[in-house]
Amino acid sequence: MSDTEPCKFAADATAMKKLLRVMAMLRDAEHGCPWDLEQTLDSLIPCTIEEVYEVVDAIERKNMVDLEDELGDLLFQVVFYSQLTRETNTFSFADIAETVTEKLIRRHPHVFSTGTIESFGESIELSPDQVVRNWEEIKHQEREIKRAKQEAADSGVGQPEYPSILDGVPRALPALERARKLQKKAARAGFDWTETAPVIAKLREELNEFEEALSEGDSDRAASELGDVFFSAVNLARHQKTEPETALRQANQKFEDRFRWIEARLSAETRSLESCSLEELDSLWAEAKTQGL
Repeated sequence: MSDTEPCKFAADATAMKKLLRVMAMLRDAEHGCPWDLEQTLDSLIPCTIEEVYEVVDAIERKNMVDLEDELGDLLFQVVFYSQLTRETNTFSFADIAETVTEKLIRRHPHVFSTGTIESFGESIELSPDQVVRNWEEIKHQEREIKRAKQEAADSGVGQPEYPSILDGVPRALPALERARKLQKKAARAGFDWTETAPVIAKLREELNEFEEALSEGDSDRAASELGDVFFSAVNLARHQKTEPETALRQANQKFEDRFRWIEARLSAETRSLESCSLEELDSLWAEAKTQGL
């Protein structure tokens, strides 16, 4: 049996219906949960962010038991949002699912040649580069349609923002990821260096400006220049085809592993971190590095 056959998803559909029903019960005004009844779209934001990071953590730990659980929690967030919007007759879970399904079919004309699910199997041969170019062009068309709809909805309410190639980069993204996406979009318009050397030079320039602000005792400027250092470091990572968030998470783990090694080493010697000089700790840090940490 092919994984693409409808009957393959019968159990998924049944489980999804049950989850949606439970969610509606939790929001029932008479018999529902007091906490769930108090929630709003805004109040759920911290929960959603936390659940996303817990999914990432489970993946990085390669813990499939935790991953199953955390993906369920993340799915519940989507269901919760859809229940709230259904109650205000804005859109439902079905609308969400249908919208993303149509988007996937529309953005994969090489898989669905006629733009319908029935055309699956009549694939068009495209190179990976052609797929990416098509994807970006289709996304651009979608943005134009969405902008037109938004302008119609906001007619008479202020002035719409001037269209920008940077549109579509969420402001709520983690700063490192938003910097990468902004740079990537600008690069597609030709606003980018073609080699790595000037990127490194720019990073050095920003570091020099940060040091200059520090020497002048200008804390506000120093904070601004430090932001420029981070932004330039992200640009360097992008040029090296390295995900800055992933690189920083790996650096965090490396720091934690080495620090824990030092703690364990000192504990075995019945010593504490506080009893050591900085020079001793630096020496232990160097030793931890030799252990492959």
